[in-house]
Amino acid sequence: MEPVFRTLEITAKALVKAVGSPITYQGLENIPQTGGAVIAINHTSYVDFLPAGLAVHYRGRRMRYMIKAEMQRVKSVNFLIKHTKTIPVDRGAGADAYAVAVQRLREGEVVGVYPEATISRSFELKEFKTGAARMALEAQVPIVPLVVWGVQRIWTKDQPRNLGRKKIPITVAAGRPLVPSGDIEALESDLRDEMTAVLHRVQEDYPHPEGAYWVPRRLGGGAPTLAEARVLEEAELAERARKRAEPDR
Repeated sequence: MEPVFRTLEITAKALVKAVGSPITYQGLENIPQTGGAVIAINHTSYVDFLPAGLAVHYRGRRMRYMIKAEMQRVKSVNFLIKHTKTIPVDRGAGADAYAVAVQRLREGEVVGVYPEATISRSFELKEFKTGAARMALEAQVPIVPLVVWGVQRIWTKDQPRNLGRKKIPITVAAGRPLVPSGDIEALESDLRDEMTAVLHRVQEDYPHPEGAYWVPRRLGGGAPTLAEARVLEEAELAERARKRAEPDR
């Protein structure tokens, strides 16, 4: 039953209703109702986990997310991690988390992964990490690409939060499941191709005001290009490194 997870599901649906954001779900039949599966999600927002999780919920499943281990420092979040089979990932030594994820997949669980690892400031797909493909091949389970679009308007990097009853429309679309075959590079390439196709299809049906900060430059928006976003990310990482080094001086 997992009472904590059940409470989270009820809370998530109530929250969506309270803020009035209509969520359109597409292709949910691509999410298997039984057996293990890797759900590969694009990453544009701090809250895209919620509509993605609901998409899996509406297929009668529960998503076991892989999240950064630093979140365990927050007591309330650590409580939820322990009671929802969430998998903390130490980015400096992720072998243990990887092994746990593979085991969960073999046990028939659905594991949620962000192949881009961090939020894309350009709202285009960044370079992928190989974890999703590696896990699918080792556990011999399908990968399902899942695109969440519109949620970057609510809360993303470098922009003020747009919380409250704003009724911002959100689309969640699942692509075709990818069979775990071939080598890591080929499977990762297939995943990127399928996720790109789903993303572009979703974007075609979503209104994009010219110059809006949450609209990719490719679509006439004001978001940074992939190259510009990479420069911003490198500056952010350098600043974090500088702050970590300060106490040692």
